[in-house]
Amino acid sequence: MPALPRRRLLTLTAGCALAAGPLQGCAGDGPAGRVRLATGPRGGPYAIFGSRLADEVHRAHDRLTVRVLTTAASVENLRMLGDDRADLALALADSAADATAGRGIFPGPAPVAALARLYLNYLHLVVPADSPIEEPGQLAGRTVSLGAAESGTSVTAGRVLAAAGVRRVHSVRLGLDESIAALTRREVAAFFWSGGAPTRAIARLARRRPVRLVPLGGLAPALRREHGPVYESVSIPAGVYGLRAPVATVATPSYLVCRTGLADDTARAVTGVLFEARGRLPVPDAPGSRLDERYAINTGTVPLHPGAAAYYRAVYG
Repeated sequence: MPALPRRRLLTLTAGCALAAGPLQGCAGDGPAGRVRLATGPRGGPYAIFGSRLADEVHRAHDRLTVRVLTTAASVENLRMLGDDRADLALALADSAADATAGRGIFPGPAPVAALARLYLNYLHLVVPADSPIEEPGQLAGRTVSLGAAESGTSVTAGRVLAAAGVRRVHSVRLGLDESIAALTRREVAAFFWSGGAPTRAIARLARRRPVRLVPLGGLAPALRREHGPVYESVSIPAGVYGLRAPVATVATPSYLVCRTGLADDTARAVTGVLFEARGRLPVPDAPGSRLDERYAINTGTVPLHPGAAAYYRAVYG
């Protein structure tokens, strides 16, 4: 995905934070108060990332506290920004784009802005190794977990099924741990998950019981045509989960987003911490997983918050 042209970044509103240093807001002593960060299920990658980020923010700005909220993830997080139950959130790019546009499951535009594009999430369609399912069209008539209700995974999975022409599937909405348990008990034929490659829980499953990933890579162009450029064609490498060869699939970035009304100095400070502490933040061990300033500002149709734009301009020009 190409980086945002510098010319466009320079046109973004900086506010009073422009004249300050990289991590300092308009107030002389920096930002203060408490903000709420909506993450994901307890013990999941979003919750772990959010907890570490909260610690790093408080370490850098001792008057600013981040309260971490465990949630179902992307869709619920975006709703929480919209009704002022959260100030910051983690979300998949496709769900965030829907929220800002007021389309899909969002009845109207939500007051959402972006601080950064974080890392890529790889869509997994997991089946037992002895499953007859070789392509998504063979899910028709079977029971499939699309991911937890109110999660970004469930949104992406539904779009993948539609792009593959699968109209008749018995869908259930289970979180990752519940999906793994259901697959083990043969209660579902397959499950979707969007995350790092490898995802630890799936790697543990593969050590107990051989699994396969169903290829999805050929669907990325159709997804882009229908829903926008947030979908990328990627491959999960051979060796991951015991795979004998790479498996083509679809990837979607995760964004750190916020309420549009978040104070500029707070948005700028949190954005700065992302980069100052990026070596200590837990991210997936996969291509595209490291926070990179060349791509962090490329948040598509989700506008950068003015405080984040001020940080990028001051530090990277």
